[in-house]
Amino acid sequence: MAVRPLDWESGLVESGDMNVLWIHAHPEPRSLGGMLAAEGRRALVESGHAVCVSDLYAMRWNPVVEAADFGHDPACRLHVGAASRRAYDAGGLRADIAAEQDKLRWAEAVVLQFPLWWLGPPAILKGWLDRVLVHGFGFGVTDPVTGTVRRYGDGELAGKRGLVVTTIGARESSFGPRGIHGHLDDVLFPLHHGVFWYTGMEALPPLAVYGADRADEPAAAGALARLRRRLAGLATEEPLPFRSEHGGDYDTDLVLRPGLSPGRSGLAVHYR
Repeated sequence: MAVRPLDWESGLVESGDMNVLWIHAHPEPRSLGGMLAAEGRRALVESGHAVCVSDLYAMRWNPVVEAADFGHDPACRLHVGAASRRAYDAGGLRADIAAEQDKLRWAEAVVLQFPLWWLGPPAILKGWLDRVLVHGFGFGVTDPVTGTVRRYGDGELAGKRGLVVTTIGARESSFGPRGIHGHLDDVLFPLHHGVFWYTGMEALPPLAVYGADRADEPAAAGALARLRRRLAGLATEEPLPFRSEHGGDYDTDLVLRPGLSPGRSGLAVHYR
């Protein structure tokens, strides 16, 4: 699949088309996850979108943060935030990290696709987040005019959309409002709020495929059809209604003001 070159003037090559970065984290291409990845890319291309794929297992992506990522002398103590910021500012990040950052800059929508393992993404995807979203790019971004830190609704990746597509072995009811594993919205909150929204991306409601390990042919076909329907609305679907940090809802200690969601606490209060 050809990837259209970036158009810095408009951000789009043709009206209605989007640049989509699909980050896939499953070790088996013949799995239901592999089928979803292939079908998703096919559906996007058929709809006229440009697609760039980071297949982390196929790339043999290194998930481990190390001094060499930043050209840091291993004989000296490594302060990851400071070292990554120096390397980022100087253009000295390891080539594999810089390449993924370029893909993120190019993208207008990002799909994180993975099997849910131990209530989170596989280590290889967590390592992608750790190594790519470095200080100065994923966090620690400051507005040059106001001096405020850009996060939670703002940031280097503001204006982009993010979608989680996940396959889950458990039944759907176990991730419901009273399910034993916790509500899926809460399980995915670290990705939706702490990664997408923190860096400025609008988080879309997730697509979860349950009973993935037991899916027969009709179930797999249904999952592929659901994915196609969701991708058709990638540019227009309403995002999760998170509160922005600089919208007036939080005080200077980053605590929700007492007049909002009074008497309540927990993750739900961070939704408008």
